[in-house]
Formats: sequence, C-alpha cells, structure tokens
Amino acid sequence: MAINYLKKILTARVYDVARETELELAPALTQRLGNRILLKREDNQPVFSFKLRGAYNKMAQLSPAALKRGVIAASAGNHAQGVALAAAKMKCKAVIVMPVTTPAVKIDAVKARGGSWIELVLFGESYSDAFDHAKGLEKKRGLSFVHPFDDPDVIAGQGTIAQEILQQHQAPIDAIFVAIGGGGLIAGIGEYVKAVRPETKIIGVQAADSDAMRQSLKAGRRVELKEVGLFSDGTAVKLVGKETFRICKRVVDEIITVDTDEICAAINDVFTDTRSILEPAGALAIAGLKKYVEKKKVKDKTFIAIALSLIHI
Repeated sequence: MAINYLKKILTARVYDVARETELELAPALTQRLGNRILLKREDNQPVFSFKLRGAYNKMAQLSPAALKRGVIAASAGNHAQGVALAAAKMKCKAVIVMPVTTPAVKIDAVKARGGSWIELVLFGESYSDAFDHAKGLEKKRGLSFVHPFDDPDVIAGQGTIAQEILQQHQAPIDAIFVAIGGGGLIAGIGEYVKAVRPETKIIGVQAADSDAMRQSLKAGRRVELKEVGLFSDGTAVKLVGKETFRICKRVVDEIITVDTDEICAAINDVFTDTRSILEPAGALAIAGLKKYVEKKKVKDKTFIAIALSLIHI
C-alpha cells in the first residue's frame, strides 16, 4: 500500500520539541551571486539541527508498551541528540550507538540532552558500523529502532521543514538545495514540495567523498561505498535507505557534489551573512547552491538552501 506522505507530514508531531525556524535572506550571498538566496535556519533548533523533527515524530507514533521497553538509535551525532531530547521529554529509556570517530562535543551534547534516560555506546568508525551494531542490540534487548533516515515517520517529520518553507515564502521558488547523507531530509522535503509545488526543483548536495545517493541514482540501485570521507561527518553514510532511495528516484531533480574547499568557503559565506558557524554537513547545501549558480550561470532566480546544523563548540 502506497504511503500518503503529504498526509503524514501534515499530521506529524514535531512541535512538542521543535520550533518553526526562520527563512532568512542571505544579503551578501544574494548580492554576490545575483540571485535571491534564502537560508532555512534549522541550525536554530534547540539541538542546533533539524534531526529532532524526525526522531520525535517517530517516537511519538510508538505505542505506550514500546516506549516502556525503550528505543535504540545509531547516529553520527545530530540524530542522537534528537533522540536523547525526545527520550527525556517522553521519559523513555534510549540506547544510542555512535561511531568512535564522533566529536567529543557531540557526545557531551547527547549526554546533556538525555541525562539519565540514555545509555551511550561507542562502536565502529562510521555511521554504518554503528548502525549494524545497533541492529544487533535491538533484537537482543527487544527495543524499538529509531532510524535516522529510512523510516516513513522520520521522513515525514523532516518533511515539516518543506511545509514551513512554502508557508513562509508563497512566491515562486526556483530550487531548494538539500544536503544528503542517508536521504531522509531530502525525501521528506521532496515529497511535500513535489505534491504542492511540483515546478520547484529539488537539488541534492553531497560531499564528493560521501556520495552514496548520487552513485545509487546513477546506477539505478543502492550502491554501498567501501569508505566515506569524515570531514562532513554528519552525512558520512555508506549505504542510503531503501525507502529514501525509492523516494529520491522520483523527487530529486539533480545531485551536486562538492569538495572540502567548497564546503569551507560556504561555512565562511554563512558566517558573513549570519555570524553563525555551520558544521560541514550544515553548509553542504549552500556549497552546492553556489556551484549550481556558477555552473548554470543563472541570474534573478530564487533559491533556498537548508542550513542544517550548527557547529558544536
């Protein structure tokens, strides 16, 4: 049976913990690029990332019995904070598996968000390693898995970002640029935008050394990468989701890859306009937008980039 994502997004429960974030003009980028550039400021969420939307919506759909048994999640950082915050809010025990490469500031933030409601496990070099370990613990301990991207309720939670954008900007939008790791965010945004404003392009952006979705769409099947670069650790995913891949085949118009220098330049651009310092994954969409404008040589268009996540200092 086909999933009605428009309905799921419209009925998603996210605002118990999330807030409607600002859609702001980036004046310096707008002037320099000759196009109207707007930033969706998901870095202003309580956990400094969009991830709590999907995590909370998924947990809000679980039965009281499932919540009593507890949940488990695997994350490179931001999803873990969303699950930790949701667990504390719902008074639900949560096991969170993170790669050993996770920055200490993100580990500390997870502990601070979840307090006594979470059990933290460090395992593996990448998100995919942590995921495999978490799936084993899920079966062993009878917990409910809160997937960071490949789950309809998580996808719907992230899709509420698109709902906000189209309410905040009712004039035409030429393209929305979205970073891709496992694909949950772009799947949710794409489902909503293509249902409501199909003429708006959905353009994915990936780090050149972590481009599993681009390679998968090109091959027509999910491609698992042997290694992923860790500079943009929040999008370092070796294998995209089954459901996110299915959706992306239909809703993503194009994928752009960017290198480390381009990501760093985008971090600086956002700082110039906002005085906020995005983490590499958070600046991916802006880097891709800049590359798109340079490549296509377009002028006087309206582009929106999702500023995903703030750096943790």
